[in-house]
Parts: sequence; C-alpha cells; structure tokens
Amino acid sequence: MNSLVHKTLVVQLQTGDTDRFPVLAHLSYDPADPFALTVVFSHDGRVLARWTLDREMVGDGLARPVGVGDVRLRPESRGMWEELRMEFLGDYRPDGERHRAVVFVWATAVAAFLRETHKAVRPGDEEVHVDDFLAELMADG
Repeated sequence: MNSLVHKTLVVQLQTGDTDRFPVLAHLSYDPADPFALTVVFSHDGRVLARWTLDREMVGDGLARPVGVGDVRLRPESRGMWEELRMEFLGDYRPDGERHRAVVFVWATAVAAFLRETHKAVRPGDEEVHVDDFLAELMADG
C-alpha cells in the first residue's frame, strides 16, 4: 500500500540580493497525485506560500537548470554545500514587476525526500485515472 511522504526542512529565504533568513518548508507527496509534490513555506506559525511542483522537475533541478514559467530550479554550490535554488514568480505588482521569492534548500535533503517518494511510487509507475478525473469534472459541472 502506498503512503503519504512528509518532510519538514529549514530552508533559506533570500531577501534582497544577498541576505537570507530561515523559514520552514513542509514537503509532502501523495501517491494519489503521483506527479506532484507540495511545498508549504511557513514562518512563526504563519503560512507564507503553498506551491505544487512537478516531482520529475524537482529531481532534474538538482542536476541542471529547469523551468521557464512561474517556477525555476537550479543547482548551486555554496562553499562545501550543494543547494537547490528555487525561484517562484507570483502575481504582478502595481509597478508591473512580479512578486518573486528565492529559496535555497540543502540538495541532499531534497534528494532524500525524492528517494522516499520513489519508494511510494516508482518513476514510470505513476497512474492517472482519466475516467475518474472526467467524472469528477462533470459532477462539478
């Protein structure tokens, strides 16, 4: 039986050009939605943002730059640490620029989380129940 996978990490939210401060990232994986990961960022008990990410894209982002839309990932080295740089683009501000957040996550922790999700549903074994999806859409009609 497949089970949910959860992991909470302390990550670094970049403010300005160089300053970083710690926030929590709650990662979760539900085999019922096998292609997706959810990450909820929080600080002092307050949810800052919630994003749904493509599981394969996150894995690819550990090795090379990926993403051209609202989510962009790439590996970065910081001294002896390997990190995953996650850039999130949000709504447009009044000045025409988009809200933007950059988060740095320890790459080893992300890789360990992905390995746990692969135990729940191996890559290539994901199933999408299209008939169930369509029936749900029609019911919401």
